[in-house]
Amino acid sequence: MEIIMQPWPWYIGGPIIAIVMLLLIYFGKSFGFSSNFRTICSSLGAGKSCDFFAFDWKAQKWNLLFLVGAVLGGVVSVLFLSDNQIPAISETTIAQLNELGFESAGKAYSPTEIFETMSIKNIILLLVGGLFVGFGTRYAGGCTSGHAISGLSDLQLPSLIAVIGFFIGGLLMTHILFPLIF
Repeated sequence: MEIIMQPWPWYIGGPIIAIVMLLLIYFGKSFGFSSNFRTICSSLGAGKSCDFFAFDWKAQKWNLLFLVGAVLGGVVSVLFLSDNQIPAISETTIAQLNELGFESAGKAYSPTEIFETMSIKNIILLLVGGLFVGFGTRYAGGCTSGHAISGLSDLQLPSLIAVIGFFIGGLLMTHILFPLIF
């Protein structure tokens, strides 16, 4: 049980991801969570009013099962395996977050200043952030997991461009926008 309770090193997780990707490529499938939104909408009948959702969603049932498994795995992890784990982040990062008003940095799994204090500012930040993520996912033709794991495994140039864009966006958010917002 002890091995399950702690983070796995890269040399365990990396090969597992590689094996899953090789299996997906072998079976002609592509991985990505954002495609499940399209599949769910199609299964609920959205294809009758929008051509984007008019496709054989039953061919994507395996991806829906993967989504359900990921959610259930998260629930099992939180309820039975987490033991209130807090991600290990550097002291420099903790100090910088403390300067921005995040006193929970290094003491909680997620910033309690955002997720436990539901002020108007926090609600707006979460809604606008969610809209940006949703729009960006659709505009980029997939999410970070789809492009960075599946697309790069298939050697797709659009996925490489998207991943570079994700990194640039993350750097801009971390070093420019985040300090301005907080």
